[in-house]
Amino acid sequence: MSSSILDRLSELDTNTVSDALDFLGINGATHGLRPLWDCPKIVGRASTVQLGPKVEGAAPTVHLISPVIDAVTTNDRILVIAGGVEGISSWGDILANAAKVKGIRGSIIDGMSRDIDGSRDIGYPVFGRGVTMISARNRLVQLDSGTPVEMRGVSVNQGDYVIADNCGTVFIPAARIEEVLELGERIDRRQNAMLKEVRAGRSVAEVMHDKQFEAIVSSSTSK
Repeated sequence: MSSSILDRLSELDTNTVSDALDFLGINGATHGLRPLWDCPKIVGRASTVQLGPKVEGAAPTVHLISPVIDAVTTNDRILVIAGGVEGISSWGDILANAAKVKGIRGSIIDGMSRDIDGSRDIGYPVFGRGVTMISARNRLVQLDSGTPVEMRGVSVNQGDYVIADNCGTVFIPAARIEEVLELGERIDRRQNAMLKEVRAGRSVAEVMHDKQFEAIVSSSTSK
Protein backbone atom coordinates (compact mmCIF):
# COMPACT_ATOMS: atom_id res chain seq x y z
CA MET A 1 0.00 0.00 0.00
CA SER A 2 2.69 2.50 1.04
CA SER A 3 4.84 1.56 -1.96
CA SER A 4 1.94 2.15 -4.35
CA ILE A 5 1.25 5.53 -2.76
CA LEU A 6 4.90 6.54 -3.02
CA ASP A 7 4.98 5.48 -6.67
CA ARG A 8 1.98 7.70 -7.38
CA LEU A 9 3.45 10.60 -5.40
CA SER A 10 6.74 10.32 -7.30
CA GLU A 11 4.86 10.97 -10.56
CA LEU A 12 3.86 14.44 -9.30
CA ASP A 13 5.92 17.51 -8.37
CA THR A 14 5.75 19.91 -5.43
CA ASN A 15 3.89 22.54 -7.47
CA THR A 16 1.05 20.16 -8.27
CA VAL A 17 0.88 18.77 -4.74
CA SER A 18 0.89 22.30 -3.31
CA ASP A 19 -2.04 23.19 -5.58
CA ALA A 20 -3.95 20.12 -4.42
CA LEU A 21 -3.33 21.06 -0.78
CA ASP A 22 -4.57 24.59 -1.49
CA PHE A 23 -7.82 23.32 -2.97
CA LEU A 24 -8.33 20.97 -0.01
CA GLY A 25 -7.45 23.58 2.62
CA ILE A 26 -4.47 21.63 3.98
CA ASN A 27 -1.37 23.44 5.28
CA GLY A 28 1.59 21.48 3.95
CA ALA A 29 3.68 23.52 1.51
CA THR A 30 6.76 25.22 2.96
CA HIS A 31 8.91 28.14 1.87
CA GLY A 32 12.70 28.21 2.15
CA LEU A 33 13.55 24.48 2.39
CA ARG A 34 15.44 24.07 -0.87
CA PRO A 35 17.95 21.52 -2.19
CA LEU A 36 21.42 22.23 -0.82
CA TRP A 37 23.07 20.63 -3.84
CA ASP A 38 21.60 19.59 -7.20
CA CYS A 39 19.50 16.92 -5.51
CA PRO A 40 17.06 14.62 -7.29
CA LYS A 41 13.41 14.70 -6.26
CA ILE A 42 12.67 12.60 -3.18
CA VAL A 43 9.42 11.13 -1.86
CA GLY A 44 8.97 9.13 1.32
CA ARG A 45 7.60 8.88 4.86
CA ALA A 46 8.73 11.25 7.60
CA SER A 47 10.97 10.19 10.46
CA THR A 48 10.81 13.26 12.66
CA VAL A 49 13.62 14.72 14.78
CA GLN A 50 13.43 17.72 17.13
CA LEU A 51 16.63 19.64 17.83
CA GLY A 52 17.26 22.53 20.19
CA PRO A 53 20.07 24.63 21.68
CA LYS A 54 22.37 22.90 24.15
CA VAL A 55 21.89 24.09 27.71
CA GLU A 56 25.07 25.56 29.15
CA GLY A 57 26.76 23.14 31.56
CA ALA A 58 24.74 20.11 30.42
CA ALA A 59 26.61 16.82 30.13
CA PRO A 60 27.57 15.61 26.65
CA THR A 61 24.99 13.42 24.91
CA VAL A 62 24.97 11.03 21.96
CA HIS A 63 25.52 12.87 18.68
CA LEU A 64 22.26 14.36 17.45
CA ILE A 65 20.22 12.38 14.88
CA SER A 66 22.51 9.33 15.04
CA PRO A 67 20.06 7.22 17.16
CA VAL A 68 17.26 7.94 14.67
CA ILE A 69 19.40 6.74 11.76
CA ASP A 70 20.36 3.57 13.65
CA ALA A 71 16.67 2.81 14.36
CA VAL A 72 15.50 2.95 10.70
CA THR A 73 14.46 -0.49 9.38
CA THR A 74 12.63 0.35 6.12
CA ASN A 75 13.71 1.97 2.85
CA ASP A 76 10.90 4.55 2.62
CA ARG A 77 12.17 7.05 5.19
CA ILE A 78 13.08 10.73 4.91
CA LEU A 79 14.56 12.45 7.95
CA VAL A 80 12.54 15.54 8.86
CA ILE A 81 14.68 17.62 11.22
CA ALA A 82 13.22 20.61 13.07
CA GLY A 83 14.72 23.14 15.45
CA GLY A 84 17.83 24.13 13.55
CA VAL A 85 19.58 27.39 14.42
CA GLU A 86 20.73 29.93 11.85
CA GLY A 87 24.45 29.63 11.13
CA ILE A 88 24.87 26.29 12.95
CA SER A 89 25.00 22.94 11.20
CA SER A 90 22.36 20.28 11.89
CA TRP A 91 23.81 17.80 9.38
CA GLY A 92 27.13 16.60 7.97
CA ASP A 93 28.78 14.06 5.72
CA ILE A 94 29.30 11.34 8.36
CA LEU A 95 25.57 11.35 9.12
CA ALA A 96 24.89 11.37 5.36
CA ASN A 97 27.03 8.28 4.86
CA ALA A 98 25.32 6.48 7.74
CA ALA A 99 21.89 7.41 6.39
CA LYS A 100 22.84 6.23 2.90
CA VAL A 101 23.90 2.84 4.28
CA LYS A 102 20.53 2.49 6.05
CA GLY A 103 18.59 3.20 2.85
CA ILE A 104 17.23 6.55 4.02
CA ARG A 105 16.02 8.61 1.05
CA GLY A 106 17.19 12.04 2.18
CA SER A 107 17.11 14.70 4.88
CA ILE A 108 14.98 17.82 5.13
CA ILE A 109 16.27 20.28 7.72
CA ASP A 110 14.60 23.38 9.09
CA GLY A 111 18.14 24.53 9.58
CA MET A 112 21.55 24.26 7.91
CA SER A 113 24.10 21.66 6.80
CA ARG A 114 27.87 21.51 6.71
CA ASP A 115 30.10 19.22 4.59
CA ILE A 116 27.59 19.55 1.77
CA ASP A 117 30.13 18.31 -0.78
CA GLY A 118 30.29 15.04 1.17
CA SER A 119 26.54 14.55 0.88
CA ARG A 120 26.64 15.44 -2.81
CA ASP A 121 29.55 13.09 -3.53
CA ILE A 122 27.60 10.06 -2.30
CA GLY A 123 24.35 11.22 -3.91
CA TYR A 124 22.55 11.78 -0.61
CA PRO A 125 19.80 14.46 -0.96
CA VAL A 126 19.77 17.26 1.61
CA PHE A 127 17.17 20.04 1.68
CA GLY A 128 17.31 22.93 4.11
CA ARG A 129 17.76 26.64 4.71
CA GLY A 130 21.41 26.91 3.77
CA VAL A 131 25.01 25.82 4.26
CA THR A 132 27.48 26.62 7.03
CA MET A 133 30.79 25.24 8.28
CA ILE A 134 29.98 25.75 11.99
CA SER A 135 29.60 22.49 13.92
CA ALA A 136 26.59 21.58 16.05
CA ARG A 137 28.89 20.16 18.73
CA ASN A 138 28.26 21.90 22.06
CA ARG A 139 25.65 24.09 20.35
CA LEU A 140 22.72 21.83 19.39
CA VAL A 141 21.25 18.67 20.90
CA GLN A 142 18.52 16.24 19.94
CA LEU A 143 15.46 16.79 22.14
CA ASP A 144 13.08 14.17 20.76
CA SER A 145 12.22 11.95 17.79
CA GLY A 146 9.13 10.32 16.35
CA THR A 147 6.94 13.13 17.66
CA PRO A 148 5.18 16.03 15.86
CA VAL A 149 7.54 18.78 14.69
CA GLU A 150 7.04 22.15 13.02
CA MET A 151 8.78 22.80 9.71
CA ARG A 152 8.48 26.42 8.55
CA GLY A 153 5.00 26.72 10.04
CA VAL A 154 3.82 23.27 8.92
CA SER A 155 3.10 20.57 11.50
CA VAL A 156 4.60 17.20 10.51
CA ASN A 157 3.88 13.89 12.20
CA GLN A 158 5.89 10.69 12.15
CA GLY A 159 4.86 8.76 9.04
CA ASP A 160 3.45 11.72 7.11
CA TYR A 161 4.26 11.82 3.40
CA VAL A 162 7.01 14.03 1.99
CA ILE A 163 7.87 15.28 -1.49
CA ALA A 164 10.81 17.59 -2.20
CA ASP A 165 12.28 18.85 -5.46
CA ASN A 166 13.91 21.94 -6.97
CA CYS A 167 10.93 24.13 -6.01
CA GLY A 168 10.96 23.15 -2.33
CA THR A 169 9.37 20.80 0.17
CA VAL A 170 5.78 19.71 0.83
CA PHE A 171 4.39 17.60 3.67
CA ILE A 172 1.13 15.64 3.39
CA PRO A 173 -0.78 14.29 6.42
CA ALA A 174 -0.90 10.50 6.19
CA ALA A 175 -4.66 10.50 6.80
CA ARG A 176 -5.24 12.73 3.74
CA ILE A 177 -2.82 11.16 1.26
CA GLU A 178 -5.41 9.39 -0.91
CA GLU A 179 -7.51 12.51 -1.55
CA VAL A 180 -4.40 14.63 -2.12
CA LEU A 181 -3.08 12.14 -4.66
CA GLU A 182 -6.43 11.84 -6.45
CA LEU A 183 -6.76 15.61 -6.80
CA GLY A 184 -3.06 16.04 -7.60
CA GLU A 185 -3.32 13.53 -10.43
CA ARG A 186 -6.41 15.33 -11.76
CA ILE A 187 -4.57 18.67 -11.65
CA ASP A 188 -1.52 17.14 -13.32
CA ARG A 189 -3.60 15.76 -16.20
CA ARG A 190 -5.33 19.11 -16.69
CA GLN A 191 -2.07 21.08 -16.59
CA ASN A 192 -0.49 18.77 -19.16
CA ALA A 193 -3.50 19.30 -21.42
CA MET A 194 -3.17 23.07 -20.96
CA LEU A 195 0.48 22.92 -22.00
CA LYS A 196 -0.46 21.08 -25.18
CA GLU A 197 -3.16 23.66 -25.94
CA VAL A 198 -0.75 26.59 -25.48
CA ARG A 199 1.91 24.91 -27.62
CA ALA A 200 -0.72 24.35 -30.30
CA GLY A 201 -1.38 28.10 -30.41
CA ARG A 202 -4.51 28.50 -28.29
CA SER A 203 -4.79 31.79 -26.37
CA VAL A 204 -3.04 31.49 -23.01
CA ALA A 205 -5.69 33.81 -21.51
CA GLU A 206 -8.35 31.26 -22.42
CA VAL A 207 -6.30 28.26 -21.37
CA MET A 208 -5.44 29.72 -17.95
CA HIS A 209 -8.88 31.14 -17.16
CA ASP A 210 -9.92 30.42 -13.57
CA LYS A 211 -12.90 28.40 -14.76
CA GLN A 212 -10.46 25.74 -15.99
CA PHE A 213 -9.20 25.18 -12.44
CA GLU A 214 -12.68 25.46 -10.94
CA ALA A 215 -13.71 22.56 -13.17
CA ILE A 216 -10.97 20.40 -11.66
CA VAL A 217 -12.22 20.98 -8.13
CA SER A 218 -15.93 20.69 -8.91
CA SER A 219 -15.42 17.39 -10.72
CA SER A 220 -13.40 16.11 -7.76
CA THR A 221 -15.84 17.19 -5.03
CA SER A 222 -18.85 15.85 -6.95
CA LYS A 223 -17.55 12.28 -6.79
